[in-house]
Amino acid sequence: MLIDYHTHHARCGHAVGELEEYVKRGIELGLSQLGLSDHMPLLHVDPAAYYPEMAMPLDELPRYVEEAFQLKEKYRGQIDLRVGLEGDYIEGWERQIEEIVKAYPWDYVIGSVHFLGEWDVSDFRQVHHWEGQDVFAVYERYYDAVAKAAQTGFYDIMGHLDVIKRFGHRPAAALEAETADLELHTLKAVKEAGVAMELNASGLSKPVAEMFPSRRILSAAVELGIPLTVGSDAHDPLKLGEHLEQARALLYELGVRELATFEERRRTMVPLELK
Repeated sequence: MLIDYHTHHARCGHAVGELEEYVKRGIELGLSQLGLSDHMPLLHVDPAAYYPEMAMPLDELPRYVEEAFQLKEKYRGQIDLRVGLEGDYIEGWERQIEEIVKAYPWDYVIGSVHFLGEWDVSDFRQVHHWEGQDVFAVYERYYDAVAKAAQTGFYDIMGHLDVIKRFGHRPAAALEAETADLELHTLKAVKEAGVAMELNASGLSKPVAEMFPSRRILSAAVELGIPLTVGSDAHDPLKLGEHLEQARALLYELGVRELATFEERRRTMVPLELK
């Protein structure tokens, strides 16, 4: 069974392609399941005053859900669509996030940390925020937020667990053991919460040139028995499934034989297929 559980489309402002283009591309690629998982609208900043093209406007959210479920029916029998959301975790905004998570009949919700306050650590336009920072202290803030996100109960899958490394900023080599401890503490929070985690292949196309999460984190997750799934994080229909062959191969090498899938927020494990 070939799956891709992390995708974005034109509504989010920084991707291209309509939802139906992704569906058609998924059929071309022979995907068994395709997860639609566009970004949750911005809640903690004023979209009009913030960086443009960050996420879909709030009034587009119901339209996104309606279109996704229409496509799920239209293409039933050709591809199994799962309707999801990438729901940012922002500390202090839990009530507003929970309202969105509970308002729609999602198949799954990805829990991702992009924001530390108003700083989106994954946005290339905001790399200047790293200037003068204690990198390890930023990592501490980031992983603390990821652990808290996992424990909210809002999410089914934790997304790109170490996206903080996207632009190559890492703690000093002398702090490698401390960094590994941060990672392990976060993974234990994910395990305790009973949440799955994705291997997000898109990092291979980013400055860091490494999947999210790293092999070290992934190996620890496998040892802890955390359920895993895969996503390309495609922002263009032509990028759908990109690098997933490498992601599946790495998981298989680490002993993973099943992937997590979701429908109506219920998890089902399916065989890991190497294409």
